[in-house]
Amino acid sequence: MPPRMDTQTFIFGLVSGLALAATVQYFGSFFQRQPVIETKEIIEREKEVVDPMILSSRAQRVVDDLTAELSISSARLHRLVLHMTSEFKKGLSADGEALKMIPSYVTNLPTGNEKGTFLALDMGGTNFRVLSVTLEGSGRTRQVQRKYPFSEEMKKMHGVKLFDFFAECIAGFIKDQNLGPGPHKLGFTFSFPVAQTDINRGKLMHWNKGFENEGVIGKDVVALLEQAIQKKNLNIQVTALVNDTVGTLVTNAYKDPQTHVAVILGTGTNAAYVEKTSAIQKWKSKSPQVIINTEWGAYGEPSILPISQWDIALDRMSENPRKQIFEKMISGLYLGELCRLVIVDLINAGDLFKGNGSATMATPHRFDTALMSRIERDHTLDLNDTKNVLEDVCSIPSTSIEDRRLVKHICELIGTRAARLAAAGTAALITKINKLDNCTVAIDGSVFEHYPHFGNRMRDALRELLGITAENVILEQSKDGSGLGAALIAALH
Repeated sequence: MPPRMDTQTFIFGLVSGLALAATVQYFGSFFQRQPVIETKEIIEREKEVVDPMILSSRAQRVVDDLTAELSISSARLHRLVLHMTSEFKKGLSADGEALKMIPSYVTNLPTGNEKGTFLALDMGGTNFRVLSVTLEGSGRTRQVQRKYPFSEEMKKMHGVKLFDFFAECIAGFIKDQNLGPGPHKLGFTFSFPVAQTDINRGKLMHWNKGFENEGVIGKDVVALLEQAIQKKNLNIQVTALVNDTVGTLVTNAYKDPQTHVAVILGTGTNAAYVEKTSAIQKWKSKSPQVIINTEWGAYGEPSILPISQWDIALDRMSENPRKQIFEKMISGLYLGELCRLVIVDLINAGDLFKGNGSATMATPHRFDTALMSRIERDHTLDLNDTKNVLEDVCSIPSTSIEDRRLVKHICELIGTRAARLAAAGTAALITKINKLDNCTVAIDGSVFEHYPHFGNRMRDALRELLGITAENVILEQSKDGSGLGAALIAALH
C-alpha cells in the first residue's frame, strides 16, 4: 500500500512547482526579447578579444613574408662579424677605405684622480649643450649644463652662422653661471666624421644625421669655433676635439678601467675602441695605444648586410644616398621611417586597414622611432596604445586587432634586426682586440636607453656569436659620455 501524502506536503510541492515554472517562463521570455544584433555584436567582440593570437591565413602569409625579409639569421650574423673585422683591419692599414678608422689622438685614459673645472661643448644630432664640469678626483664629478635643440633651419644655415650661434650660447652660459673671465679650457664634442690631425684639430669629412650646413665640409671645425669665440672676446682655449663615441669610452673608463669599447645607439650610430698603435699601419705614434673612431655607420657591404626592399627605398629618399647604410638600418633617425615604408606598402596592397591609409602616414618621417617604442611597449590584450598611435596620432580611420598585431610585428622585426646588427658590430670589435676574457662596452644613446628590449636583444645576439664567452662582455649604459668625456679629455690634454 503506497504511503499517504499529508495535506501540507502536497501544498508545498504545488507552490514550489508553480514558482519554478514561472521562473523558467520569465527568463525564457527575457532572452527571446533581446535583439539579434546585440548577440551578433557580442560574438564579434568575443572573436576579437577571446583569442587575439590567431591571425587570418592572409595576415599570416604577410607575417611570414616580412619575417623572411627583415630577419637576420645566426649564420649571416657570423659572416657579418668576420667581414666587419676584415674591414676594420683595412681601415687601419690605409686611408680611403670604406671604414675610416680614425685615430682620435686620445692616447691616455683617465685615472679617476683628475681635478679641476672645464667647459664642454657637445654637438650631437638632435641638440647641442654647453657644460661646466668639475672633476673632484676619486671618480667624482659635478656638472651644470644648458641644452639647445636643433631646429631644421639650424641644420641648413651657413656654417659660420652656426658656429657664431655656438659662441653666443657659450658666452651666455659663462655669464649665467658666474664662471669668471677665464682662461677656460674647453673640450669640443663633434659627433660627425672628422679627419683628425691633432688632439684639437680636425676637418669635417661629410655631414650626416640630417645636417647640410655649407662652408664646413673640408674645414677645421675647431678653427671655425675659435674664430666664433674670438668674435665674442672670450678667453677660451679649445684643447680637445672629441667624437661623442670617444667621449663615451673615456667617461666610462673613468669609473671602469675594463672599458675597451664604446657604442652610440641614438639618432645615429658609431663605435670607438682602444687599439694598439702597432696594429695601425697608416698612423705612427710613440704611445702604445690610441682610441680609434671607427665611423662604422658607413659600413654597407650589400652581399653581407640583410638589405630589404624598404632599406633600398629609404636610402634612395635620404639626403645621402648610398652612404651610411649600416647607420640607416640601426639608428633612431631612420628606424621609424623604415617602419612607415613597410606599413604604407601593406596599406597599398590592401593588407592593412582595409587599404585605408592617411595623409599623415603617407608623409615621410611622420612615423618616428618613438612611436615604434610605444607600440613595442604595448602589452594590452587588444593593443589599446597601438590603436591610439595609429588612429589618433597617424589618423588611420579605423584599425582591427589584426591590423594592430601586424603593425606591432613590423616594429618588432625592425627593432630586433637593428639590435642584432649592433651586436654583430660590437662582437667584431671585441674579437678584433681579443678582449673576450673581460670587456665592458659603454653604450650611450636614446635607442639603447629607451627602445624596449634593445639591450636584451643585443645580449641574445652576442651569446649566439660568442658562445659562453659572451658572459664576459658587459653592456653598460653610459649616460652623458659626450659632455663629461669632452671635459675629461680636455683635462688630460
